[in-house]
Amino acid sequence: MDHIFQYSLRTLLSFVALLLLTRLLGKKQLSQMTFFTYITGIALGNIAGEIVLNKEIKAAAGITAMALWAFLTILIEQLALKSPLVRVLFDGEPAIVIKKGKIQPKAMALSKLNMDDLSMLLRDKNVFSVREVDYGILEPNGKLSVLKKQEEEAPTKRDLKLPIQKRLYLPTELIVDGKIVKRNLKELQLNREWLEDQIKSFGVQSVDEVFFAELQSDGSLYLDKKSDQTSS
Repeated sequence: MDHIFQYSLRTLLSFVALLLLTRLLGKKQLSQMTFFTYITGIALGNIAGEIVLNKEIKAAAGITAMALWAFLTILIEQLALKSPLVRVLFDGEPAIVIKKGKIQPKAMALSKLNMDDLSMLLRDKNVFSVREVDYGILEPNGKLSVLKKQEEEAPTKRDLKLPIQKRLYLPTELIVDGKIVKRNLKELQLNREWLEDQIKSFGVQSVDEVFFAELQSDGSLYLDKKSDQTSS
């Protein structure tokens, strides 16, 4: 029982420490992950695992190590904000792998990128031929930014001289699986009565009957009923 209690306590402490430190490090760990932030995340996870499983490591010492690692990461990121040299050193810099429609073998070799990798990254951008690409830039986070040749670009409303309607809202979830997302409704300065009136126009009498509802940019409502889900 003592062993179970000890492991449970160490697990709880490691979990709380890891949660707090990753929150402290910020959203960049997920949304703008570079090689450096990727390694940082792995290292923190490994330290947390060692605290739980290795009884020779004191919990206080392990958590101190995690805190120090997180502090150093934050310090490096602050330096990177002020120094382009530090930013390039730790995050890397973009590499132009396609330039004016021509593949750049040297840039690809320096980026450890082969043609299979490049083709996969292009397909991820819905580009199935290098012929369509004017510039391809490999970003520090490993993603490919693509600028198509002008003749391959889709026409915009401005090109077609179509009327442009101003967006009233950002498309936002209002109902998910029969539950009203109250926080979104409040941010949009709308109320439940308005929402219920809207769904009645779809022939729905209760929010419970709705699987998903989303407010569109023009103020209209997209609605998917639960009965449609079961029938499909």
